[in-house]
Amino acid sequence: MQWVGKLKEGEKIMQVLERKNLKEYYNIVNGEVKKPKDGSMIDTYDPATGKAWARIPTSKKEDVEEAIQAARTAFPNWSNLPARMRGDYLRQIGDMIPQYGDELLELETKNNGWVLDEHKYLVEVLRQMWYDAAGAAALLGGQGRTVQMGSGNFGFTLRKPYGVVVGILPWNAPLFTFTIKAAYALAAGNTVVIKPSEEAAVGSLRYGELLANILPPGVINVISGTGEEIGDYLVGHKEVNKVSLTGSKATAELITRATSHMPKPLIFELGGKSPNIVFEDADLDQAVYGIIAGIFTRNAGQICVAGSRILIQSSIYSEVVERVKQFMTSEEFVKLGDTLNPNNTMGPIANARQFKKVCSFIDIAEEDGGKILFGGKYGGEKVLPNEPELKDGYWVEPTLVEVNDNHHKLAREEIFGPVAVAIPFDTEEEAIKIANDTNYGLAAGVWTKDLSRAHRLVDQLEAGNVWVNTYALVGVDLPFGGIKESGYGTDSILEYTYEKACVINIG
Repeated sequence: MQWVGKLKEGEKIMQVLERKNLKEYYNIVNGEVKKPKDGSMIDTYDPATGKAWARIPTSKKEDVEEAIQAARTAFPNWSNLPARMRGDYLRQIGDMIPQYGDELLELETKNNGWVLDEHKYLVEVLRQMWYDAAGAAALLGGQGRTVQMGSGNFGFTLRKPYGVVVGILPWNAPLFTFTIKAAYALAAGNTVVIKPSEEAAVGSLRYGELLANILPPGVINVISGTGEEIGDYLVGHKEVNKVSLTGSKATAELITRATSHMPKPLIFELGGKSPNIVFEDADLDQAVYGIIAGIFTRNAGQICVAGSRILIQSSIYSEVVERVKQFMTSEEFVKLGDTLNPNNTMGPIANARQFKKVCSFIDIAEEDGGKILFGGKYGGEKVLPNEPELKDGYWVEPTLVEVNDNHHKLAREEIFGPVAVAIPFDTEEEAIKIANDTNYGLAAGVWTKDLSRAHRLVDQLEAGNVWVNTYALVGVDLPFGGIKESGYGTDSILEYTYEKACVINIG
């Protein structure tokens, strides 16, 4: 027993030493890197190993207050800059992105478990979003309208920035959502406070530091902390003029309540339970790839538009399911492992809390007539038994569950992991009915060679985004948002301005 006691004490000492060796990342406030005022920090974990790898701030209200006041102070000068000059700053950021791309991608990978290969495209995407925002800033002045009010009055409208914008980030795609919120809000003339998820804040803190080196002080601020500690105070603050959330319905409800005493415009990009519909006339090679890319992604299905309900016409159901199974059970096609190894094709669940949730769905998959067609294992020891360094990681096998109808729990609730349901249908009308039978309305996929059918489904599917013979293809030139419980509004330059009406009596 004495030896056990000594061992436990030794383990505690090792844990303290390891924590001291973890790199710390801090808030970005008023152009400076700042520790939280009370010095409080927490560990952040690599989901591939389940081990701490860095430390981040747990900010309090006084830290939030400083960030908001910095943004408020910077707003008049930033908003009064000619739009083209704001665009010049944003282009400088775009030029900077490739220089720090490798560093940012590695941080993002260790943050949320996306395999490094998936992030290679991200550098170019981020760069292009900053360039696009710069161009949008230059065009903003042309978005006003003139109105004939009679011979003695001249009417017109202006697009004006709101003021201080708060962006709330998810843990699954922090750098992307940071960019789409900050770039267009800044282009419109707002100043910004970004709050990343405490589950994946490192990349955003470093990103904010790089942006602060280019932008004037206070224009961009990044504050890390828990939603429980600072969430309500941040979004409900009287000096905050607009809030944009990418996250869960539960968080949206909290924000709505927190801002009820002082209503302000909100943008909510929430979850989904997106149908991916395959008709018998589809190019099956293309469709099978689209099914796989829609849910069994490199970040393990942790995307809001995940095609988690796979609807397959009955005449081809068995063939499509078998072809998907062949790919997803092939060790040559599905390569789980070290997320920094570019040869691997799928990462782990991003954090312990989400891992527990995904596993709970797998545990009940075969209730109410469900049948696991492939996958079903979870935990590093079971999924990667030959890689002991990953035994504590949050690993889940790609899993497909056959269900009798759309009423199974796995078909109703957002899982946010590499777990999908397969549902057969007979007719086009039935497919539409099943697809729309959900509280969500973010995205949908359609696979068919029939152009008329494609147009009918685009028209009738209740979703903010519909893809035909492709999936999850988005671009800065198109809006991205949902309906029903998937939210409302989009992160675009016009959404970050309000329209001011003006009438001048000219005699």
